[in-house]
Amino acid sequence: MPEIPTSFDLGDLRLGVATAAVQIEGGDRANSWYDWSMIPGRIKDGSTPLRSTGHWERWREDTALMSQLGLETYRMGIEWSRVEPRPGELDREALARYREELEAVRAAGIEPMVTLHHFSHPSWFEAMGAWEHDRAVDTWLRFVRVVVAELHDVVTDWCTINEPNVYAVGGYLFGNFPPGRTNAWLALRKVLRHMAIGHCRAYHLIHEIAPQARVGFAHHVRPFAPFASGNPVHRAMARVNAHLFQDVLTDAMLGGCFGIELGGQPDDVTPGAHHDYVGINYYTRSAVTGISDNRFEDVPVNDLDWEIYPQGLLEVVAPIVQRYPGPIWVTENGTCDNDDAFRARYLHEHLATMVTSGLPFERYYHWCFVDNWEWDVGEAPRFGLVHLDWESGDRTVKESGRFYAQIIANRGVTEEMHARHVAPQAYRTA
Repeated sequence: MPEIPTSFDLGDLRLGVATAAVQIEGGDRANSWYDWSMIPGRIKDGSTPLRSTGHWERWREDTALMSQLGLETYRMGIEWSRVEPRPGELDREALARYREELEAVRAAGIEPMVTLHHFSHPSWFEAMGAWEHDRAVDTWLRFVRVVVAELHDVVTDWCTINEPNVYAVGGYLFGNFPPGRTNAWLALRKVLRHMAIGHCRAYHLIHEIAPQARVGFAHHVRPFAPFASGNPVHRAMARVNAHLFQDVLTDAMLGGCFGIELGGQPDDVTPGAHHDYVGINYYTRSAVTGISDNRFEDVPVNDLDWEIYPQGLLEVVAPIVQRYPGPIWVTENGTCDNDDAFRARYLHEHLATMVTSGLPFERYYHWCFVDNWEWDVGEAPRFGLVHLDWESGDRTVKESGRFYAQIIANRGVTEEMHARHVAPQAYRTA
């Protein structure tokens, strides 16, 4: 791996944080993930998203804290189940509540970005078959139209769908996401096709309503490398995994080009650019032996046992922007570090890798702001720059959060900052 400089300038890179509605808001029982969490054994620690961080009630406190840290941009979700709790029935109070928060975020000098689908959706949508249903795209676009028409004057930056590949693989291949099906390959293909069509059509719909909008999606990408480089099966399966997991969606959702893997070109999508930025969610790399997700041995790992591999961000982004040019927005990047023992090092290494790459990185959204509810793993993993006391809801800025704020204030990292925050930290190797 190339040597990472100890000091660097951010240049024009703007820093913020990313969140998802179900993971932070609390109080909503009308969504697919609350229903899923009610099934014993589905969530590792038995928790539910019902309390999360309590952000639905404490959003003013969180907005003030983001302002104190100097955050420049904030990615947040609009929860479909709050806006449309029953089919065709809109909750105007929920929309007004989201508007109030977005106006406060802007007043604090922070640029908001809104995600329209982040793994969760209304229980009634799940009951009809969710993204597998033939009317799924039109049903979701009805919600998109309402939200964008209501909020386009306070939101310029839109993320249509978060990690459609992770959603589909979790729900239809490995069974750890709702609806919990395993090896349902035909359903998985249909879900991915519908989500890709949904993004492409939403891209044009949003621009019809708000011509100056910046629209993209958050694409989960990672390097897939053969576990044993000399093993021809491992090498072949690394290429297969990368192609099926991310490349077919790259072409469909950025370029509007649907290959046979997604059922061929839809009548309602014309090939061409369907992005104003290249949104990238990056966390780790996979060591491949088959259709599986493994890691290498003797590598730095986080507290969820994911490999820490900053160079991988460039390995996956460079070929994407070569084919689909545009500014790169890292819509998620972060690490599970329950003791805040190495997050500052992680931040430093990923940011330094980005700004010295020569690639057009424009935004960085750290995952996440306050420790939140991590889907099927529950409350145990801590990804936040801010510590959450799960019982009281109290927020306490971690040392990594103070370091992040200092990076923003100084527009980079100095040798003194590196010596104080980064040099004393070391990763665990496994």
